Amino acid sequence: MNNKTFNLDKEQLIKQSFALMDTHLQGTNYTQTQKLALTCRILFENGHDSGLAGQITARGEKPGTYLTQRLGIGFDEICASNLLLVNEDLEVLQGEGMANPANRFHSWLYRARPDVQCIIHTHAVHTAALSMLEVPLEISHMDNCVLYDDVAFLPKWPGIPVGNEEGEMISKAIGSKRALLLAHHGLLVAASSIEEGCILSIAFERAARMHLLAAAAGKIQPINSDLGREAHDWILRGQRNAVGFAYYARRSLRMNTDCLE
Repeated sequence: MNNKTFNLDKEQLIKQSFALMDTHLQGTNYTQTQKLALTCRILFENGHDSGLAGQITARGEKPGTYLTQRLGIGFDEICASNLLLVNEDLEVLQGEGMANPANRFHSWLYRARPDVQCIIHTHAVHTAALSMLEVPLEISHMDNCVLYDDVAFLPKWPGIPVGNEEGEMISKAIGSKRALLLAHHGLLVAASSIEEGCILSIAFERAARMHLLAAAAGKIQPINSDLGREAHDWILRGQRNAVGFAYYARRSLRMNTDCLE
């Protein structure tokens, strides 16, 4: 009987699994604009639709620039060809139309966090409902641990986020974390890649839904913090995000053949 791994401890098995992921898991060959367009479609299909509300952006090649959707187009209408390239002042450098004025806080956050390559802000319905309770998002299930100890909370609603004050407030509130729940508003994800941003946003809305369902039935019980952080690092692995995004992209492209134009 082959039992080469049965005497290994958990830490050794995790390291071995990471090495296998590095070898075998492959991402996609989509361009940045295609990835951003796909993210818009994927999130629309996963409960993040709220009309024209919300913004999804990614850093451009030149410093101080980023890609975003045109104001007036819904997530389900975004294609690689109708995205805009804007500067920090939201002036359009490439494309037609105007950016959402609420993108201003993206400019602040990109300045504050050089590690962030993609910012996603949506009013997904379960997240928005939870935000009305003015309580932080509770992560207490294995599937949601990709966000464990990685979600900040902004308990004060500053109104529509079109001013510089909101940019400073949001940038300060999220700190070094990857996600933020904004009271009476929605979610914010600040990710190291478009793929990571997409996966975290899906996880955020699912976690909010589970929070509401569990809280309606009883008191949510916390999980062990060490195990939560272990699961966070396991699920958040870059290769897992890449193949997870590739899966959602394949699923979306079955219906959205125009997305990559």
